[in-house]
Amino acid sequence: MQPLYIYDSRQKQKVLFQPIQDHQVKIYICGPTVYDYSHLGHARSAIAFDLLRRTLELSGYAVQVVKNFTDIDDKIIAKAKQEHLDIYSLSARFMQSYLEDMQALGVQRAHLEPKASAHLEAIAQMIQALLKKGHAYKTGNGDIYLDTSTDRAYGTLSAHFLDQESVSRLEDNPQKRHEKDFALWKAYKGGDDLGFESVLGKGRPGWHIECSAMIFANLAYLNQPYQIDIHGGGSDLFFPHHENEASQTRCAFDQELAKYWVHNGFVNVLGEKMSKSLGNSFYIKDALQVYDGEILRNYLLGVHYRAILHFNEEDLRMAKKRLDKLYRLKKRALQLTAPLDLPPPSDPFASALLECMRDDLNISKALSVLEEYLHIANDQLNSPHKQNAKQVLQDLAFVDALLGLGGKDPILYFQLGVDQTLKTHIEAQIALRLQAKKARDFARADRIREDLAKLGIALMDTPTTTTWERLS
Repeated sequence: MQPLYIYDSRQKQKVLFQPIQDHQVKIYICGPTVYDYSHLGHARSAIAFDLLRRTLELSGYAVQVVKNFTDIDDKIIAKAKQEHLDIYSLSARFMQSYLEDMQALGVQRAHLEPKASAHLEAIAQMIQALLKKGHAYKTGNGDIYLDTSTDRAYGTLSAHFLDQESVSRLEDNPQKRHEKDFALWKAYKGGDDLGFESVLGKGRPGWHIECSAMIFANLAYLNQPYQIDIHGGGSDLFFPHHENEASQTRCAFDQELAKYWVHNGFVNVLGEKMSKSLGNSFYIKDALQVYDGEILRNYLLGVHYRAILHFNEEDLRMAKKRLDKLYRLKKRALQLTAPLDLPPPSDPFASALLECMRDDLNISKALSVLEEYLHIANDQLNSPHKQNAKQVLQDLAFVDALLGLGGKDPILYFQLGVDQTLKTHIEAQIALRLQAKKARDFARADRIREDLAKLGIALMDTPTTTTWERLS
């Protein structure tokens, strides 16, 4: 098996990936808190870990991915009250929306998608273990906190100092023993508060404990130094969320949570980190009204996953040109041969592309390899014999398997963004143009072509039919 390198956020360097068990990889990805529609930050994270999964699988690993849904949270409770809904109805709506967005972006679904609300017993059991071992304490109002002073390794994951920005992200509660302590269980306070019956008393779990309990219940290796191979999420989760997950897992189970920690960078809009509080959040569902999901995917994966992506539509349109080139090549190859009995992908190309991605998902280098390939393959299809068409189709199928790009029918791809009303008009005009040509009224046929061109539609005549494309 070829070496594969990833950047481990804990070690703060690129390291050789060595799974806990040969040829197996267990990955847990922090999924969304489902109180609102998903934004481009969610899309960026999902695509980054989708690329990691695809790279691992094509490198020969058996990969198991778990991505959770946080469906018990203060924000969900507040939004449900605002909309006069129960939290289950509200979270179900946004979970479904998230899954639809991910499907549009070509993100493969996780093998398991656990919800916090379905793991209350596992959460309570873990908190009981922490209380029994002296790592947790109950406050006067019934809340239960982790005592971070009992974990000598607290802070070693993120190496985070409690600067002003960090302190602002910690829960402020005068009943805490230490500033860094965090809630494991929030006791029911009455009124509009939400509470579940439990051996801990009526209440609800804190945010951090949910992920640790779901990992142990669904994914963890037992009798190993680490529970899973890779824990992933956005950079904003590194502290305090992942630091707290690591701490409570260490305290409860005498295991480290993950061997490797992987984090994707932020998305900036107009120069600021994407945040609903800044009012610049760009919902995926809105972007999909303007751009096809594959076009968005192509743009979002074009910047290395750890770097900040400065979103702007001009860059998106420029990135689309690369995707156009891929589909132009695919269209040419399909015109020369049927996609039957394809050979395996050509070794130099597929190996070079995969080698780039094995180097901490070096997407810039991978796209450079792809760009060079598109140029060479087009030259080969220009040769008199054109015997490479089947090989081109198989190579492009490998690109789709690794990067999730190029899987559409080229004709449909070049018609993206045209609504049904215009499609009906185009087909009617093509039929009228055919009648004009049969009547040898070539002036009228030319006018129809020109009128469609003014609408941004180009016609392509073949010996047997006429197809059309939307002009870029």
